[in-house]
Formats: sequence, structure tokens, C-alpha cells
Amino acid sequence: MKKTVMITGASRGIGAATATRFAAAGYDLILICKDNTEKLEKLADQLGARHDVRVRTFAGHVGDSTFVSQVFSKCEDVDILINNAGISYVGLLSDMTPESWDVLIRTNLTGTFLFTKYAIPGMVQKKAGRIINVSSVWGNVGASCEAAYSATKGAVDALTKALAKELAPSNIQVNAVAPGCIDTDMNADLSAEERDALCEEIPAGRFGTPKEVAELIFSVAHAPAYMTGQIIGLTGGWN
Repeated sequence: MKKTVMITGASRGIGAATATRFAAAGYDLILICKDNTEKLEKLADQLGARHDVRVRTFAGHVGDSTFVSQVFSKCEDVDILINNAGISYVGLLSDMTPESWDVLIRTNLTGTFLFTKYAIPGMVQKKAGRIINVSSVWGNVGASCEAAYSATKGAVDALTKALAKELAPSNIQVNAVAPGCIDTDMNADLSAEERDALCEEIPAGRFGTPKEVAELIFSVAHAPAYMTGQIIGLTGGWN
């Protein structure tokens, strides 16, 4: 039987590239997005037709427990969960409103918690499963003017390590990938000068691509079962 992978934040960037990689390997897909439904449906149609896989799509906020429970009421059999949905906040922490903080936490951390919470029972029942969280290099080293974002990713890293210990007896592996600068919409607001300055700091001399992150995620999903609780960087030598 085909295995099923669930991917949040799947309409573009790393999520779309990851969906494409798993579809090419014959996985059925469950794709989640917040409001880019047109992009998501187009991607689903393309991947389903090209690779002869089943693709189901759902639109809603990953931090909404009602939405997440509804998704899992219709999709109980998940072999691999990829918590990719996330947003950024750039600015001084002292200028950040409590409302902006709450939205960031709800998306980046609560969303990861909710999807993981609902995926675990089915994986425990099967004594098999993979959970892969998309973190960031900033979760490890922190970034000026991205303190709140760094905090959410640091929390995701800690959750990954702790949950790996909790679920290892059930043969469920929990790992995270921590990309550096990737050429996605999240970095689209950078000016040419800012991009050049960043590239000068990166030993590889360039931004990474969503496809490269997708390849790493796919590799982690197929790593030996003894690998769990790891935060795996993809930074071009930056960190």
C-alpha cells in the first residue's frame, strides 16, 4: 500500500517543493495551507495527474484546534507528518505588539503542536511514523530583529528533541531540519543589497533553494530508524 505524507504550508516554497518530491516517490499527499487555495489546488491537480497519487487538500489556520481536528477526522492514516507552516516577523522586539506575538506563536509553535498531537495516536497504534519539523538556523543562533521568530524556532527545536525521547519506544522518529537563507517568499522583501550582503557571509556564496530543503526532508524521512531527536542544518556552511 502507498504511504501518506501530510505537509503543512504546502502551497508554495519549501512545502510545495516537498510535496513534489514525495509525489515523485509515489506517496499519497495531504496538503494544508491557510489561504492560498488556488495555488494549492493547482499543485494538487498537477501532482495527482503526473504521478498517479491521491492528493487531498485542506485550507485553514494551523493554530486552530477545531480546523486541525477536522482534518484528522478525515485523514486518520498519516505515515509522515511534515510541520512546515510558518511565518516571520522582522523588527525590533520592543516594537512588536502582543497581537503580532500571539499570531507568530500560534502559527509557528501551536500549529506544530496541534498537528503533531493529532498525528501521534495513529502512529502509536501502528508502531511506526515519522515527524519532521521545519525549523531554522535562527532557532540555534538567534537573529537580530527576528528575536520572536528565533524564539519560536528554538522552541520547535526543543520540542523535537524532547518528543523524540517520548516517542522512541513506539518506533516513531522525530527530527527537524534547520535551513539557513532559502530563496522563498519569506525572504522576498530583502533588497538586492541585503541579499548580496547575506551571500557574502555564506561560505557557499548563495541562498539555498526550496528543492534542496525538500531533498533533505525526504532523506530524513528515509533515514535509519535509530536517527531521532536531531536538528539537521542546511546552511551552505553558514553555521
